[in-house]
Amino acid sequence: MASVFDVARYVLNHAGAMTTMKLQKLAYYCQAWSLVWDGMPLFDEDFQAWANGPVCPELFATHKGRFWLGEDYYDDNRPYPFTRTQEETMNAVLEGYADKEPQWLSELTHKERPWRETRRGVAPGESCESVIPKELMQEYYGGLEDAEEG
Repeated sequence: MASVFDVARYVLNHAGAMTTMKLQKLAYYCQAWSLVWDGMPLFDEDFQAWANGPVCPELFATHKGRFWLGEDYYDDNRPYPFTRTQEETMNAVLEGYADKEPQWLSELTHKERPWRETRRGVAPGESCESVIPKELMQEYYGGLEDAEEG
């Protein structure tokens, strides 16, 4: 299975340099839509409901203290471990979200049930290490797709 770092590398290589906040949100949406469209996680790592939206702590640890990442930040010259379907999912996510500003993506996650529900009872701006359940992500984003089709 791919890791969040494989997804980060793919996102940066295909969408170009970006802020760390934007990378976190794009990786989150890649995971969310993989759960819906492909019926399985794209990677094992989890996201926590941090104050500025979903954050994968393992990914954060590798870019902590940085604001901006170049498109080759995670390059390691290995082939991508993704299936064609997984690449199609990530490409669709990038097509839908990559042109958005980081703050817009953060605000979007704040309106969505997985982040809000996971942070229930936590004051705005307060630290939170609660994991956003993949099942909740799949249920919520799958419901969005159903609403759009209906």
